[in-house]
Amino acid sequence: MRNRRAVLTATATAAALSLALTACGQNSEGGSKDKGGDAKGGTIGIAMPTKSSERWIADGANVVKNLQAKGYKTKLVFGEDNPDTQVSQIENLITQGVKGLIVAAIDNKSLNNVLQEAADAHIPVIAYDRLILGTKNVDYYASFDNEKVGRLQGSYIVHKLGLDGGKKGPFNIELFAGSNDDNNTKYFFNGAMSVLQPYIDKKQLVVRSGQTALNKVTTLRWDGTTAQHRMEDVLTSSYRSGRVDAVLSPYDGISIGILSALKSDGYGSAGKPLPVVTGQDAELASVKSIIAGEQTQTVYKDTRELAKVAASMVDDTLKGRKPQVNDAKTYDNGTKVVPAYLLQPVSVDKANYRQVLVDGGYYTESELK
Repeated sequence: MRNRRAVLTATATAAALSLALTACGQNSEGGSKDKGGDAKGGTIGIAMPTKSSERWIADGANVVKNLQAKGYKTKLVFGEDNPDTQVSQIENLITQGVKGLIVAAIDNKSLNNVLQEAADAHIPVIAYDRLILGTKNVDYYASFDNEKVGRLQGSYIVHKLGLDGGKKGPFNIELFAGSNDDNNTKYFFNGAMSVLQPYIDKKQLVVRSGQTALNKVTTLRWDGTTAQHRMEDVLTSSYRSGRVDAVLSPYDGISIGILSALKSDGYGSAGKPLPVVTGQDAELASVKSIIAGEQTQTVYKDTRELAKVAASMVDDTLKGRKPQVNDAKTYDNGTKVVPAYLLQPVSVDKANYRQVLVDGGYYTESELK
């Protein structure tokens, strides 16, 4: 796949995926046509979580592009949010003789056995955006400053409600978090709550549902429909009177589900405006929603840069060089501290989307219409 823009409509997504699979030597079922040692650097296996998210299609294609530019062949697979499928795919990549693995885990605790197989075959493993837990057999971690993602979301809510400008509230807020099997979930949530909790403690922010603990607000597999159903339940049980002023949402796909529930409950009219709704990943549908005045904010993470970091990590490791890291203390996976390189996220809303996303080459104006 040539660039990010190829995945921005449903038709283009299918075409881009087909191209990416061809470039990776795969057919639509994930089978392989190439041999591991044909390229001068060998073949790198790339395991991504799902094709149902625009974000992961783009990540896979960008990793492919960066590795091919370094002289490697690639095998790209998508686990369709099934941990067993991902384990099987990685086993197949090992059997096919890949020289390295880049893995965005579906379930961060399900890969221990298969990564031992990778270690036994002397295959280095780069954890991509999601830290793999409970194994010594992960060499490096490429991601973003995940606590900062949450802090950006929490700070945006506080600023948008005017709490940092002297308003006392109280304002009603509901909290959502990501999947309970994704290690990033706790970082996003804890980062946001480091900002929001003082206002909750002072009752300037009120969670009417009472659901504030992380284990009460997670959203399995980051699924928008699951989030929609939970928001519907919260509205029915806790908002027969009064209104929701803000919703902490960790991800754009979840935000879309939350907005669907809110609009079904009459929000979005002149007399009942939509609450502040955050998000993450700057996915096309959500950026359009922000422009239209529905979703309020997203956190942009330039995954083009993340792909470069991951490709460089595996290349350096295979060539006996020490990859660049900027955090060697934070990411303890329960067995070891995994050396990490963290990129910086950026808050995006209606005021700055052109500057960040269009001027930065992530989208064109025509794609956002």
